[in-house]
Amino acid sequence: MNKKRWLLCIFSALVVLSACGKAENPSESAAVKDAPVKEAPELRLLEDQSVGEYLADSKGITLYYFKKDKEGTSNCRDECLKKWPPFTEKEFEVPTGYKKEDFGSITREDDGQEQVTYKGYPLYYFAGDKQEGDRKGQGVKGVWYIVNKNINFQ
Repeated sequence: MNKKRWLLCIFSALVVLSACGKAENPSESAAVKDAPVKEAPELRLLEDQSVGEYLADSKGITLYYFKKDKEGTSNCRDECLKKWPPFTEKEFEVPTGYKKEDFGSITREDDGQEQVTYKGYPLYYFAGDKQEGDRKGQGVKGVWYIVNKNINFQ
């Protein structure tokens, strides 16, 4: 009879131990399942009567291009970058009407930073734009322009 009790004790211990290894904390499990999937920020389209729809970052800050840039190369350096910081978002979704493949990046020669491009041309902010919808950089010195689908980089 002792042998049967001994086997029963061992069997019971194994059942308890295996159950412990598979136990889940219900609150942890729910937290993982219910955790929101972090989505990439989306570029936005804003609209102005004089320029039509134009591209802005996820916060609504206007994006610009520089007519003196060449495809794949930024010609805005040093003092220029103080007024025209590069757009460097790593991951983002593009708005309806734009193609993801039209966006890429270059590695800046001056600081090695990755800068987002549209159709090969680097994108910038204007330091004078402080809030959503500001377009104070449009047409500055005849070389800075808002980004939209109809731009001509020539």
